[in-house]
Amino acid sequence: MNDDLKILVAEAEKARADETCALRILASMDLTSLGEDDTDEKIRALCARAVTPKGHVAAVCVYDKFVPLALRELAGTGVRVATVCNFPHGLPDAVKAVAEARAQVAAGVQEVDVVLPYKRYKAGHRDQAIALLHQVREVCGETVLLKVILETSQLQSPKIIGEASRDAIEAGADFIKTSTGKVPGGATLEAAAVMLSAIREMEPKVKRPLGFKPSGGLKTADQAAGHLFLADRILGQGWATPQTLRFGASSLLDDVKKHLGL
Repeated sequence: MNDDLKILVAEAEKARADETCALRILASMDLTSLGEDDTDEKIRALCARAVTPKGHVAAVCVYDKFVPLALRELAGTGVRVATVCNFPHGLPDAVKAVAEARAQVAAGVQEVDVVLPYKRYKAGHRDQAIALLHQVREVCGETVLLKVILETSQLQSPKIIGEASRDAIEAGADFIKTSTGKVPGGATLEAAAVMLSAIREMEPKVKRPLGFKPSGGLKTADQAAGHLFLADRILGQGWATPQTLRFGASSLLDDVKKHLGL
């Protein structure tokens, strides 16, 4: 990471959320429940939390078996329904990942968050890892948003994170995402700066809108404000909207509501 990005990260660490920032975070949130103990009742409660007196979140992200339920609960609210694919381990089995994605699309999901086979990618088997993304992209078609989870804490190196970001975008990712939230380490400002810089580089090349999703360990509005600060500084004021920036979190909403007096 170059010196300019290091300076931006240091500034982002000082960011604090005010009401305007909290409203932006709310509108860009992927309210998430991916627990092994999830039930229909828990997902109904999650969907109810997605709409507040100050606005609604961008999407609700649940395991695929709950997609039909979430679609029914959120009908007419403007909240999208997302699920996860090849999750959480990022296995290199493309046949299984494609079958999983195909079933998710058939169930009506609007967004798919697929895990890059990050262990294979880091070990140098990049063609195999990226081929899986290409195949899932094909299944998603042009209507289902594809977010690629890089698992940045496991890639570790800013150089590898940058390379994985660019490769995922070339493979058809609409968004690049930091983490599954299922391994130690999650969204960091350092990884965010690298990934946002990759988006700035790649958007003119691929000629389509690209997005960024920090996830894993985001619990406070102040933490999210740091990522907003980086997005505004690296990609310009006005770039970060619910169409280009998402916050993947389960508990972040509670702190955002405190900032909004809810």
